[in-house]
Amino acid sequence: SSGINAEYGYDKILTYLDTARQEGAQILCGGGAVTPADPDLAGGLYIAPTVIGGCTDGMTVVREEIFGPVLCILPFDTEEEVVERANATEFGLAGAVCTNNLSRAYRVVSQIEAGSCNINTFNNFPVQIPFGGYKHSGFGRELGEECLSYYSQTKSVFVETGDPWCPFD
Repeated sequence: SSGINAEYGYDKILTYLDTARQEGAQILCGGGAVTPADPDLAGGLYIAPTVIGGCTDGMTVVREEIFGPVLCILPFDTEEEVVERANATEFGLAGAVCTNNLSRAYRVVSQIEAGSCNINTFNNFPVQIPFGGYKHSGFGRELGEECLSYYSQTKSVFVETGDPWCPFD
């Protein structure tokens, strides 16, 4: 199961799962709250890892960022189709491509409009690598050297040390 760190997020994820059912998707596994057997985890907010089938591009669980242990399955026929569909969203935080063909994986992730992409894994972001989204999935970057620019403002100053040319003197 996956622990959720706030009741608001927990309730929101459960609402997404209810909406998926109402919109015609099928919960293939998981799909709800769970209570871990470990007494040390009592009182926490846990949702079973969930796989949803029967999804279409217009469904809420496909269009929005859920931020929970939810995977939607959407079949596709061509590489071009999957890239077009992946990019047909206002969000672009992260994406993943799973394939035995690494040439295809690199080709596809180079076209996906997402700030972070994984190949044959997911949510594996070392702290040295910048993390952040495209489009409406945030601005700036966390982690890595690139995040330092968020906390600074660049100013360029050019100084002529010789005999300056100034038409106003």
